[in-house]
Amino acid sequence: MEISGKIIQALQEVSGNGRNGVWRKRDYILETNGQYPKKVCLTVWGDKIDQFGMQEGDEVTAGVEVESREFNGRWYTDVKVWRVDKKGDNPAGNSGSAQAPDVSTFNDESGEDILPF
Repeated sequence: MEISGKIIQALQEVSGNGRNGVWRKRDYILETNGQYPKKVCLTVWGDKIDQFGMQEGDEVTAGVEVESREFNGRWYTDVKVWRVDKKGDNPAGNSGSAQAPDVSTFNDESGEDILPF
């Protein structure tokens, strides 16, 4: 499932010790686009906090997993983020620079290099 919008708030990172070791999580408030914007709390776990590097003001499309669990007769729902695409990010990681041309552009039909140097 995907959700798109703008990160309007980045909450403080929380960490602790569990039966599987140390854990970290950080919640972000995303406001959806459209005529009736909704606010959704997204949770990012572990090393993905650093990997995604989301900040307030970022326009993102997030791949999410929605999961509910019961505790003491009450139900709690998490929207866990597993992928983030920031608007304006270049997937090749070129940071907006021109993309390198295809190497075959510099070869003739026989595959020989046609560059003069």
